[in-house]
Amino acid sequence: MRIVSWNVNGLRALHRQNYWPWLIEESLDVFCLQEIKAEEEQLPPEVAQPQGYYSSFNSSRERRGYSGVATYSKEKPKETLHDVLPDEFNTQGRLIETKFKDFTLFNLYMPNGGREQERLAYKLGFYDAFLEYSEELRQKGERIVFCGDINVAHEPIDIARPRENEGRTGFLPEERAWVDEVIAHGYVDVWRHLNPEKKDVYTYWDTVTRARERNVGWRIDYFFISPDLLPHVVDMKTHGNVYGSDHCPIELVLNI
Repeated sequence: MRIVSWNVNGLRALHRQNYWPWLIEESLDVFCLQEIKAEEEQLPPEVAQPQGYYSSFNSSRERRGYSGVATYSKEKPKETLHDVLPDEFNTQGRLIETKFKDFTLFNLYMPNGGREQERLAYKLGFYDAFLEYSEELRQKGERIVFCGDINVAHEPIDIARPRENEGRTGFLPEERAWVDEVIAHGYVDVWRHLNPEKKDVYTYWDTVTRARERNVGWRIDYFFISPDLLPHVVDMKTHGNVYGSDHCPIELVLNI
């Protein structure tokens, strides 16, 4: 099973710029998109309901054209859920939970910490609420995959210029500590598990400074899995040569 996660920074823009065909031509089993900035009825039919896929959209109810996630799968889900966290975290379209027969998949677009303390508190609250909910499912025997734009570079190896970004949102100690907590609960950062020492592999680059041309990036998009899925991991890839967004797609391959 091939699962792709991609912050597309505008699904309609991705389609207009003709990057949508890459997703379809790859014949992926599942693809999870973040920051779609659209509602289902605003999308062309081939994007809203591509042939051969079931689709689910969770768009922001706070304002249009903001955040939002979409999950597409060839396999018909057993169940699809959106509003599973406390109410304050359900209105921005940041999560889709999809239950398949072999595992539960979360498509996540975590909040950006911003420059204000209130925004950072919201982000950390979202982090904690999600982890608590995921752990509740694990206690019921569910196997978990969660992917998406987590909006934090975990370690210095995950960011091109760690020293220059100390104290900056996305690399704050309290944000990075949450990833430590996730790992302490047993979840596996698949990319880093398979590539413990690999440097200069990123998933996000600032477009204003044309950072991608110089590979001055951040690894802030992840696949995490519960440890019971680790024996099923075949590979994980970062598609840095695929454009269309300020993020690139990442792909998890499972023999499941």
